[in-house]
Amino acid sequence: MKKSNAMILKKNQIYGILFTLPAILGFAVFTFIPMAASLYYSFTDYRISNEPLLIGIENYARLFSGEDYFFYKALKVTAYYVVLSVPSFLIVSFIVANLLNADIKGMAIFRTIFYLPSIVPVVATSMIWIWLFNPDFGLFNSILKNVGLPQSQWIYGEKTVIPSIVLMGLWTTGSTMVIFLAGLQDVPKQLYEAAMVDGAGYWKRLWYITIPLMTPTLFFNLIMGMINGFQVFSQAYIMTDGGPNNASLFYVFYLYREAFQNSQMARACACSWILFLIIAVLTFITFKTSDKWVYSE
Repeated sequence: MKKSNAMILKKNQIYGILFTLPAILGFAVFTFIPMAASLYYSFTDYRISNEPLLIGIENYARLFSGEDYFFYKALKVTAYYVVLSVPSFLIVSFIVANLLNADIKGMAIFRTIFYLPSIVPVVATSMIWIWLFNPDFGLFNSILKNVGLPQSQWIYGEKTVIPSIVLMGLWTTGSTMVIFLAGLQDVPKQLYEAAMVDGAGYWKRLWYITIPLMTPTLFFNLIMGMINGFQVFSQAYIMTDGGPNNASLFYVFYLYREAFQNSQMARACACSWILFLIIAVLTFITFKTSDKWVYSE
């Protein structure tokens, strides 16, 4: 009997390994091996045209020493974007999710409308917003002109390019909104009913019930927002080419330029590992501080 059970257990283990093998192979081939290769190349002078030669931490020393001005510039621009975009996206998507959580007829249509922009390809979205941001004949400046307000350079001005890209990103917060909406619908209705019986108004219910119970969802969206914020690329590549005057030189765009325009593959690999460590450290800090503000049942 024991032998039969052992054979069944071994058979199940074999089946389990076979079923998970595609995922394991996919991770190894498309994630682990490329990461290991990039780590190795970051300690070389690899430039595609030459065989990689180990040079130690020279690439990292060059970046942190300030020899490459654009490294710190890209970090500064990306940090500014993250600080500006993450709270904006969270607040707007949370407000929209609250509005779409109402139990009224036809609400599914409104939820679909607010979610649709998030599935539009980034290239198409960028082309639309390039026209909207045009300082000469764009829709936004036309509206400002008609109401008598000063016009803006939008993505064509150094001081306004990052806020403009953040404004564009607010249009595509549908996925974050859906996650908030799912969290809102998971809040027990009886808590609201009890609070209403005790005379609590909308704002007190929001502050003492909704927000505390939504902190796990908020925590998840915060982590994902930071990760996505540090990896922003398409807007700079399509809309601004890092300009004007490198004012939208996002870190990943700088990494791309080092690798595919300057052929500095080793330096690009070093940049990618620095980005990995930045995201890992910020995520770790967020997790360590989550006990103080994230609600746990």
